[in-house]
Amino acid sequence: MKRYLIPWDKDNMEVFSTEVLILGSGIAGLYTAIKASEHFQVTVLTKKKIEESNTGHAQGGIAVAMDLDDSPALHYEDTLSAGAGLCDHESVKTLAEEGQARVRELIEMGAHFDRSNGVLAFTREAAHSRRRILHARGDATGWEIERTLVEETRRQKGILVKEGRFVVDLLENRSGDVLGVLIFVTETGKLEAYLAKAVIMATGGLGQLFGFTTNPDVATGDGIAAAYRAGAELMDMEFVQFHPTALVLPGFPRFLISEAVRGEGAYLINKNGKRFMENIPGKELAPRDIVARAIWKEMNSGPVYLDFKPIGEKHSLNRFPKIRQTCLEYGLDVLNTPVPIAPAAHYMMGGIRTNIDGETNLTNLYACGECACNGVHGANRLASNSLLDGLVFGARIVEKILAAGKREMPVWKDVLANQLLNAEAGSKKTEPASREDLQHLMWDMVGIIREQDGLKKAGRILETWEENNKTEMNVEDMEFANMLCIGLAIDRAALARRESRGAHYRLDYPERADRIWRKHSVQSEEDVNVTYISITEDN
Repeated sequence: MKRYLIPWDKDNMEVFSTEVLILGSGIAGLYTAIKASEHFQVTVLTKKKIEESNTGHAQGGIAVAMDLDDSPALHYEDTLSAGAGLCDHESVKTLAEEGQARVRELIEMGAHFDRSNGVLAFTREAAHSRRRILHARGDATGWEIERTLVEETRRQKGILVKEGRFVVDLLENRSGDVLGVLIFVTETGKLEAYLAKAVIMATGGLGQLFGFTTNPDVATGDGIAAAYRAGAELMDMEFVQFHPTALVLPGFPRFLISEAVRGEGAYLINKNGKRFMENIPGKELAPRDIVARAIWKEMNSGPVYLDFKPIGEKHSLNRFPKIRQTCLEYGLDVLNTPVPIAPAAHYMMGGIRTNIDGETNLTNLYACGECACNGVHGANRLASNSLLDGLVFGARIVEKILAAGKREMPVWKDVLANQLLNAEAGSKKTEPASREDLQHLMWDMVGIIREQDGLKKAGRILETWEENNKTEMNVEDMEFANMLCIGLAIDRAALARRESRGAHYRLDYPERADRIWRKHSVQSEEDVNVTYISITEDN
């Protein structure tokens, strides 16, 4: 693997400095920026526009134990159960116990969650034992949260936001300490360098690696790949969550049909109009991995549909206006027509390995949100825990930076120059691979159902593509290189884990094997072999 995506010249670079540098403008990035601006000068760099992230696409809501018949202890237990034995207990406890305060802060910033008779309204989603999902504007929760955080960010004088900044690579000194980031400016086609006392990755997920996904175009794993090239450890990369219900129509992108639809009573039915989840524990509200595989199996016999009729017309109109409007644009009215659905890549449980304070194994580099992995989601994320994850662990990063005390601002002379400048410039692309080739390969061989021969073949192809790939200085090429890098990491972890657990299902190893495999996978650019560490449990 190449250390740098593209050649760059240290002597021909515009350099900027900030105390805290945040990469990404979803819930994790903006909330962390707002918290950090109370103490530091903050710069937020985002790939496209500030509003473009996975956060805005979240429909169902944000899980938090604030209802009268709920508690953090119950939320904790549900998260552990959904995580299929691979959650780190300390991370889950932190999420459940600190979530209430973070959501209250969000409400104080101006987030308008739906209410019933003046009281916050909660709904239920798969694998939750209580109604604990806050929602906004029916099914536009992510949009409402993103709106709130964008407006609050713009009010804060201590936050500078720069759009159209693509993360290329991390910058380090000779000791391996992270000093800043190399950035490609999409408007000018030039490179910039940003130095900071603390760099926080909040770059989101990687759904675009797969042929079918609910993620927006920006979700190409850039931050994860950049951290990996710099020496950051990755954890649990085999665990990619496939959302069970995405609208599937020829010629149209997959559109997420929220978990909350089933939470409010919708049925999954087959081509004959019959329910096929009735003999599965939890039925339509079983954990996502179970529902996704049940749908995948049923699709062998024909199309699968989601039937809104059991919810009732009035409640459907009030609760899911955005979903209904989108389906109407595609020629479907959910009030009287079952919606054709299929699974799609949705969320990455793995990512840059961190502790509960967001620290990575690289000095001065932190990570939070979907690009990070502290074990809170285990092998299968509990529905609607992702937004809470960004709030809770983003806040903890700020607390950790404060506790670390005063740090000196990095200087440009200490940045290690690109020693591969000349060698990189002479390489040529000889393999005719494309993003579509990669997406089809990942979907077919590293997707919902996996097995050894397919994973080995995918790995060989990915290695050949990566070895022969020449990356030009444009966003499309750099995204593709990152996708190759991360695709290989997912494939290697999936091949190494010879069991089925949560979102990772091996046809040739269909059973869960706790005695051998109840541990986290870890990968580093220094060694392509997958290693393992123990999970943390309650004392």
